[in-house]
Amino acid sequence: MKKTAPTKDEIALLPPFVGLTLDHIYVPTLSEEFAAAAAAIKAAGIVGFDTESKPTFAVGEASEGPHLVQFALHDRAYLFQVYRAEGLPFLMELLHSDEVLKVGFGLKSDSGHIFRKLGIRFGGVVDLNVVFRADGYHKEMGVRAAVGQVFKQRFAKSKKITTTDWSQPELSSPQKLYAANDAYAALKVFEALDLRREELPIMGAEGGSVEISKPTFPASQ
Repeated sequence: MKKTAPTKDEIALLPPFVGLTLDHIYVPTLSEEFAAAAAAIKAAGIVGFDTESKPTFAVGEASEGPHLVQFALHDRAYLFQVYRAEGLPFLMELLHSDEVLKVGFGLKSDSGHIFRKLGIRFGGVVDLNVVFRADGYHKEMGVRAAVGQVFKQRFAKSKKITTTDWSQPELSSPQKLYAANDAYAALKVFEALDLRREELPIMGAEGGSVEISKPTFPASQ
């Protein structure tokens, strides 16, 4: 039997999801700051993940993103601006690593963009849309619907912020909050599902993947 996620109207009635505040969001600029961020991400082992790209508006115009890469831990998030040369070695290592599991929604497209932008394979990827599909949801879940389903809370996403210029040298406070909490909410959903590692559809850096059968979701789900 196919399952359905809550609708936008149903989500609108839910209490708000509480995300990270600005004082828990870090944007490294110096080499030592990138090194510290990478060390924290590696130590965590599993992080929420997302990317942002400058939007395209012309028909047929190809995206030059990602321009921002987000890693969320249980109490903070790191936002890596791709244009910063000091951070590229750390970023590329994290993206390629199969040891750091990066969980998020709709990450298949990110893989192609990362390869075109940086020339590396995206590894250690867990796309939560695949997890929910294995549990019987027939549509792409997305972070907003997943938060509504799992936590019975409303995750706010501003289209106005989505379409801002993510390639600009300095991010605004609304951009930081939006980007960090996209990744953070994905991590919280993943943690709530409480899946065993062997149940995860992990895509490796060499392009291989492990497809899962129906995952064992908690009874409350």
